[in-house]
Amino acid sequence: MLELNVGTVLALGFALAVIIIILKTARIVPQRTNFVIERLGRYSRTLESGFHLLIPFVDKVAYQHTLKEEVIDVERQACVTRDNIQVGINGVLYIQVVDAHKASYGINDYRYAASQLAQTTMRSVIGQTDLDKTFEERARINEIVVQALDEAAAPWGIKVLRYEISDIELPMSIKDALEQQMRAERERRAAIAKSEGERQAMINVSEGQKQEVINLSEAEKQKQINEAEGRAREIELIAVATAEGLRKIASAIQEPGGQDAVSLRVAEQYVKEFGKLAKETNTLILPAQLSDIGGAVAGLTEVLKAKPSQR
Repeated sequence: MLELNVGTVLALGFALAVIIIILKTARIVPQRTNFVIERLGRYSRTLESGFHLLIPFVDKVAYQHTLKEEVIDVERQACVTRDNIQVGINGVLYIQVVDAHKASYGINDYRYAASQLAQTTMRSVIGQTDLDKTFEERARINEIVVQALDEAAAPWGIKVLRYEISDIELPMSIKDALEQQMRAERERRAAIAKSEGERQAMINVSEGQKQEVINLSEAEKQKQINEAEGRAREIELIAVATAEGLRKIASAIQEPGGQDAVSLRVAEQYVKEFGKLAKETNTLILPAQLSDIGGAVAGLTEVLKAKPSQR
């Protein structure tokens, strides 16, 4: 019975040893992961993803590194700007292991080192920047920090991908001053906008008045032109009608009895005009010799007789 127990123990021990040897010998490296192998305490090689066999009790996995992008939260730190304003800044750092050997032996803890280096670099950059520029030039500040970190982390086998400022905390006094400044700026812009609106309104009114005056003057000009053209047309028509009437009168005079009719008409008009003159004024004007009326009529008759012969 005792021999049976000893045999069982030996078998179990042998099986356990085999399992341990297999575990020490066979290693499967996951995707996007590197294993750093040491042989008898010295660096041997770096295993990439896949199945690998090691020498039991001689080779061991000293370090395991993921090649995925890592996110590190950079704790809040107090920074003083170039214009002597203290601000608290939080950041987020994105890094990636590109050389597992350097990340294992180049530095003890590359995550902590990168975080501390990001803090010191940020303090240096903020110290060279005014408070107003801190808010306006976040992208430029992030680029400067990334460039400085990437150069410093190269011996560690680390690639610094980007750095982002997540929050900037200001003292209450500075917040109040900034709020007053922004309120004053908004009021100034509102006043400028109001004055520009009033100015534009005045310009529009003056332009409207100017256009109204121009329109009125153009209308008056056109009116005068139309009236002048109307008067000219009227004069032309009167002249044509008068000429036509005179031609007809001249033609009628040449007919039998026409001259006697003209003499009678002239005498009637002569007497009629003297009659009107007597009604319009208290003074009565008479010709020096009343017999001159007949002489005037006879003279006009002679003129009418003479005109056709001259034509």
